[in-house]
Amino acid sequence: MDEGDIIVGIEKLPSVSLEETAALDLKIHQALMKEIPEITGVVARAGSDEIGLDPMGLNQTDTFLVLKPREAWQVQSKEALMDKIRGVLDQLPGVAYSFTQPIDMRVSEMIIGVRGDVAIKVFGPDLTTLNDLAGQIEKLMKTVPGNQDVYTVENDGVQYLRVVVDRLAAGRYGLSVEDVQDALRVQIEGQRAGTVIAGGKRIPILLRGPDGVRVSPADFAALRISTADGQSVPLQSLAKLERDSGPVKIERELGSRYSVVIANVTGRDLVGFVEEARAKVAQEVKLPTGYRVAWGGQFENQQRAAARLILVVPASLGFIFVILFSTFGSVRQALLVLSNIPFALVGGIVALWATGEYLSVPASVGFIALLGIAVLNGVVLVSYFNQLHAEGLSLLDSVTQGAKRRLRPVLMTAAITAFGLIPLLFATGPGSEIQRPLAIVVIGGLITATALTLILLPILYLRFAHPKPGAAPAALELNHV
Repeated sequence: MDEGDIIVGIEKLPSVSLEETAALDLKIHQALMKEIPEITGVVARAGSDEIGLDPMGLNQTDTFLVLKPREAWQVQSKEALMDKIRGVLDQLPGVAYSFTQPIDMRVSEMIIGVRGDVAIKVFGPDLTTLNDLAGQIEKLMKTVPGNQDVYTVENDGVQYLRVVVDRLAAGRYGLSVEDVQDALRVQIEGQRAGTVIAGGKRIPILLRGPDGVRVSPADFAALRISTADGQSVPLQSLAKLERDSGPVKIERELGSRYSVVIANVTGRDLVGFVEEARAKVAQEVKLPTGYRVAWGGQFENQQRAAARLILVVPASLGFIFVILFSTFGSVRQALLVLSNIPFALVGGIVALWATGEYLSVPASVGFIALLGIAVLNGVVLVSYFNQLHAEGLSLLDSVTQGAKRRLRPVLMTAAITAFGLIPLLFATGPGSEIQRPLAIVVIGGLITATALTLILLPILYLRFAHPKPGAAPAALELNHV
């Protein structure tokens, strides 16, 4: 759904500091404000929030764009505006980006943990191998037609100061490796020393080293460790300090580590894009033992919705058949009314093809609504045919007069529904991409369903509604009481 807003997710090198992130973000904001007149302001947030519900690194920034009203834009569409933003961001080296929306971003993060139309998650035990596989998949995804904003979440390159404790040196001072680690943990993380109650609030007391210890390798190396006999030993005498690069964070799902490749899709249907990409990945990326690939993102939501529809649609048809059978007391006539459904489906499918829309979830819901209207028109005709035939008219006269007398009710039912959906058909505001496929399916299906119901259903009733004289009655036919 188009929310009318844009968020640009900025991904920088993992080794970037908070000061460098702020400076680069400011440069990006100034470029966007200067080059794109549709943007009136920018609000950005880098890193994680205080309560940790959004675990982002300092190299990740959510950039909220404040836009002018749509009628004041120089471009014609939101897609054209996003293309202008891409043109600005492509001039900045070392920056990967993606586009999302406020509500869409939060819903995707809560449900599937990843933003984007398609998220390819590579699961496995070794982070280096995961990053290599993610890089291979990223290159392949960029060769699939319809790809847009493909990138891998960078997870390497953060500088760490690793402490390698010399067991012999520590032993000479009566210290174990655990003693040294505990002393350093107190300096860095702090140790709970008690609680102070002030003004009805319980305030914890935390003892830890000065701030310089956490930001300065020299101050950290100069720390002194106390021994059991009261001596103070410099850390350099007990351990060796090494600079090393490592991951930004280790992400897990269902207990397994994973790396992720994110891609958006434009100009084609999501399912077709994923099927083509999946075939390429399966053919060209060789997964070592213990590694697997899972496809998620909005595609995962689509698959989940499609799985529900596979259950809902047959169940709905079965329920409708039971009601029709109990109404008419005849399997023949129940199936005759259900024959309206293919008439409706033909029009909906042709309408989707003619307008260039895809078979999305809203379009599928439109088909379900269309089934009810098509069945309703069939019930109106068949029940009146039965009434006239029960009054003593011949089968041919019942069909002829019934079709004439029920012409206006059938047309009124279809026309009221179609005219009521016309505003949705031409809607252009936020949410119109949800409303339009539903309206296209229903209006297109009503055209064919109404025409074929008035023309073919009387013919089918005349031929199949009642057993031929002299023929054995069907086993499932029920006589009216």
